[in-house]
Amino acid sequence: MRWIVPFPAGGSTDIVTRIMCDWLSQRLGQQFIIENKPGGGTNIGTEAAAHSAPDGYTLFLGLTTHAINPSLYKSLPFNFLKDFTLIAGVGELPLVMDGALSLPAKNPAKANPGKVNVASFGARTISHLAIELLNMSAGIDVVHVPYTGGAPMLTDLFSGRVQAGMDALPNSLPHIRNGSIRGLAILSGKRSPALPDTPTMGETIPGYDVTPWSAVAAPTGTPADVVEILNREVNAGLADPGVKARFAEVGASPLIYSPVEIRNVVEKDTERWAKVVKAAGIEPE
Repeated sequence: MRWIVPFPAGGSTDIVTRIMCDWLSQRLGQQFIIENKPGGGTNIGTEAAAHSAPDGYTLFLGLTTHAINPSLYKSLPFNFLKDFTLIAGVGELPLVMDGALSLPAKNPAKANPGKVNVASFGARTISHLAIELLNMSAGIDVVHVPYTGGAPMLTDLFSGRVQAGMDALPNSLPHIRNGSIRGLAILSGKRSPALPDTPTMGETIPGYDVTPWSAVAAPTGTPADVVEILNREVNAGLADPGVKARFAEVGASPLIYSPVEIRNVVEKDTERWAKVVKAAGIEPE
């Protein structure tokens, strides 16, 4: 069994997938191998998986990115909802709004219009759209500063070159804990067990919720019995205390869904992000 991940090896998304691969290999007595196919805003790996044979031997890691990209590209060589069968959820990897130690305002919603720079780990990513949603939801006007990844963004946060940033919690967590930056708000709808004292953005801005998800998918046409078995075994793993503890180490929370439930999540997020992209005036490429 191969599991295609559209990101490089070593990141938090890759790590949680490998945790699930270990679990499935033990439960099903069959080796699961990760194939990292990064590039093109996840589109390279997604296209490879979409065009794979639906024989039950190819899995794919679907992400919130797949609900966003249809609005960011004029054409894609695949249609995520049509070309993939959603099997199960995997995990939530929350985003956090970080603040430089020099940032005077503890409440990001009270930032002075046009005077606070908020960084993202990439233009046209969920980090960027979280900033656009902040502007829309709070009626403020922070200045978006795009970076080419989380690492360079954090470097400039440490120095105070930018005042705040939207980052993946697993990337920022060690630096928040050692006091290099401040954790201002969790962007998901619920607080993170990794930072229980950090409020959610929704506690300040009602309705604000950016909850990145990951999911197990397979090419459309994958046998129904394979989908059923994988859903059952993935969910058993997500409920296992050992797996949950390994997820917690990287700031992730298990997402237990039926195939219908995870598909509903993708459909709703696709509609939601399309509205944000349009309202933000972001033109499709």
